[in-house]
Amino acid sequence: MCGRFAVTLPPDAMAQLFEASPANDLPDVPNYNVCPTVNVHVVTGGASGRRLMPMRWGFIPHWYKSPTDGPLLINARAETVAEKPAFRLACRERRCLILAAGFYEWTRTPEGVRLPWYISRKDGAPMIFAGIWQDWGRDDPRPTCAIVTTAANTDLSGIHERMPMIVEQADWPMWLGEAGRGAARLMHPGKAGLLDWWRVDPAVNSNRAAGAQLIERLVED
Repeated sequence: MCGRFAVTLPPDAMAQLFEASPANDLPDVPNYNVCPTVNVHVVTGGASGRRLMPMRWGFIPHWYKSPTDGPLLINARAETVAEKPAFRLACRERRCLILAAGFYEWTRTPEGVRLPWYISRKDGAPMIFAGIWQDWGRDDPRPTCAIVTTAANTDLSGIHERMPMIVEQADWPMWLGEAGRGAARLMHPGKAGLLDWWRVDPAVNSNRAAGAQLIERLVED
């Protein structure tokens, strides 16, 4: 799964990377502790070109009467995203890319203590997650999104059984629907050897924590 991540790339660099038109109300960066329900940086495709825009991280099905009318849907499993009533139409028609520098995951000690890890790309490139999105609300529609997850690859299986689906640059057009059909073939854990990970300070266990120190490698005694 993915329940927390970091984003550091400036918006103008994001727009240049994706050749996308940026919105004026993008979230502030850097943010080393992106939490569910906040706005995140999302790229969409379409006939008018790619757009870089803010979306609420937490997909809201159209039948919810309020954002808290049911479970908080921050992730969508690749194995079932095309079948679940909440996600299936978005999976066919509204796929997106969600930008990150890396994400956090937790393990537990035998005593139940949560130990945070930070996971990023070895090559230092931005980490681009597969996402789905839809507008929610009638009077003032609000775009909302979820991160698609897969089974963990051999890199991360020792930390968690799930991971975000990472989309490589060559596959962006396929996932965004710009290159025709075939996005389903992208829904796999991805090749091993792409990622690096290290323990970080438990301060990130709090959703109020902030600052670049959250992703620094923890030096243990």
